[in-house]
Amino acid sequence: MAMANDKTLCFTCNEDKITYSCKGCSKEFCITDLTEHRQLLVNELHHITNEYNEFKQTMNEQKQNPQNNLLIEQINQWEIESIEKIQQKAQEYRELVIASTQTYINDIETKFKDLNEQIKQMQKENEFNEISLNYLTNQSIEITQELNNPSKISVKEDLQSFINEVLIISSKKSKINKWKQNAITVAGGNGKGQQLNQLNYPFGIFIDENKNVFIADCTNHRIVKWEHNAKQGQIIAGGNKQGNRMNQLNYPTGMIVNQQNHSIIIADLANSRVIQWINLNQQILIRNIDCYALTMDKHGFLYVSDYKKNEVRRWKMGEYNNEGVIVAGGNGQGSGLNQLNYPTFIFVDEEQSVYVSDCFNHRVMKWRKDAKEGTIVGGGNGKGENLNQLSSPEGIVVDDSSQIYVADSGNHRIMRWCEGKEEGEIFVGGNGAGNQSNQLNGPTGLCFDVEGNLYVVDFENDRIQKFKIVL
Repeated sequence: MAMANDKTLCFTCNEDKITYSCKGCSKEFCITDLTEHRQLLVNELHHITNEYNEFKQTMNEQKQNPQNNLLIEQINQWEIESIEKIQQKAQEYRELVIASTQTYINDIETKFKDLNEQIKQMQKENEFNEISLNYLTNQSIEITQELNNPSKISVKEDLQSFINEVLIISSKKSKINKWKQNAITVAGGNGKGQQLNQLNYPFGIFIDENKNVFIADCTNHRIVKWEHNAKQGQIIAGGNKQGNRMNQLNYPTGMIVNQQNHSIIIADLANSRVIQWINLNQQILIRNIDCYALTMDKHGFLYVSDYKKNEVRRWKMGEYNNEGVIVAGGNGQGSGLNQLNYPTFIFVDEEQSVYVSDCFNHRVMKWRKDAKEGTIVGGGNGKGENLNQLSSPEGIVVDDSSQIYVADSGNHRIMRWCEGKEEGEIFVGGNGAGNQSNQLNGPTGLCFDVEGNLYVVDFENDRIQKFKIVL
């Protein structure tokens, strides 16, 4: 500050006095007011100093105890909540694994009880042979392997999550996949004929775990096996011209292949019999039956559709000398829910529900175990090509998600239906009758391999088409 020689007005008291200029605010003060002004500045400095000291103390406290930071507290809260969620999830997964394991064991126990009953029945009736004993031995080995190797349940980490979750994977998958619409020919396709690289109106089909294709080569009166990626097939049953001798077949339409004992059970249509081939030995299992198609459930029960009696019957393994049990139809030809009209292919699920392609009723029926009538699960709206209709359905497969795949023969397409839905969807084909890779002509048999690829018997084109799954 500089002292003035002349009197000027004091900024505070507004009197003419000798004043002094404050360089900070450029105002003139008398000596008295200048002292007060200075004291105000000192007080303000003290206030700033105190705030600084308080800030320094707070900063030191946070340096010494960083857990008090708000962000840290938020992270701590996230940690607590995350741990709780993980613990809840872990408990859910434990309960799910326990339940899945119990279901798996119950299923094996059911198989064991059924096998035990079959053994007791054989002992009681004293009726058994090498085939029966071989079957029992193989079933016992299979059940033991299932119990010791519970491969249907596994744990898989989801590595996409920041906090890794685990997924319980069961044998039943509900994932909906996609399939390529252009197929590749895996058997036949070389014109109609009886050469080993040809087929003549193929009908039923079976795919083993090695992707070998077994075909009921109907008009050639033989069963042929095409190994994976083979250029021609090999005759494994029949092939001795059309006839009714034990080593002959007469328009075979379907078969079951037992990969353990290499036996084949055949629907020998025109001979009205179900016959079993084991290597070069044959045995007639069921006589006087107009068998169109057959299948076997997980308990070893044999199911056969009779297209003339409009029914499906079931036989217990080794008890083919009786009439069997009616499990679908059997109430005469008709369109009632307890009737069938020319049943063709059949499928049996794990609950022993029977699915039937009710050909001349243009519908697919489901008969639950011990039911007196069936329910319509596909078609049933008259013959037609709309999405709620079928035309002479043939081959049928039901996947683990209860989705129904049916060869809509008259419409040259494969349809997929979900039970309870009013309409199906075109799965593959549906591009008119033809022999292009995206076309079918009167498809009959259907089968999936272990990878989920779909195989279709392209009846009129004398070939087997493979539609690859898109993973």
